[in-house]
Amino acid sequence: MCCGTHVSNLGHLQAIKLLHMESKRGHVLLYYLSGQRVLDYLHNAVDTERKMTKLLSCGPENHPNAVEKLLATQRTLAKANRVQLREIAQLLAHKFLHSEVRESVVCVHREDADIDFMNVLANELVPHGILCLVTVGSDKGAGQFLLAGPDDLVSVLGPK
Repeated sequence: MCCGTHVSNLGHLQAIKLLHMESKRGHVLLYYLSGQRVLDYLHNAVDTERKMTKLLSCGPENHPNAVEKLLATQRTLAKANRVQLREIAQLLAHKFLHSEVRESVVCVHREDADIDFMNVLANELVPHGILCLVTVGSDKGAGQFLLAGPDDLVSVLGPK
């Protein structure tokens, strides 16, 4: 079954680019471009390649390796960030637990933290009977909060 446009002369197509094939329910779908769309596609591909070359500071043949290296670095830095946020939470808890005036309620906000930060801080403070309100996220956008502490206080304050 053909769903394409028919031309009276193949020269009208100018160019054909076969993109890929896909098997679907016993049929083979052939994806292609023809005519001006091939030239537009090529123009966009060359433009994207030029931008990637500038961003990655390497030739097109090295783009995949450069991106893989960047992704590996990003994963390493994200892991280091998680470890450091955990350590910050532990240090904050230690500071609250060993201050001269021990608070019964602790409120902490950290824009760059996550749920793990909140849990570490709460897990360090709650066993000492401290009510802990921890918020994370942007001051102007969405965020998360955690209210943890003695059951009698959380059951009263939580629904409010």
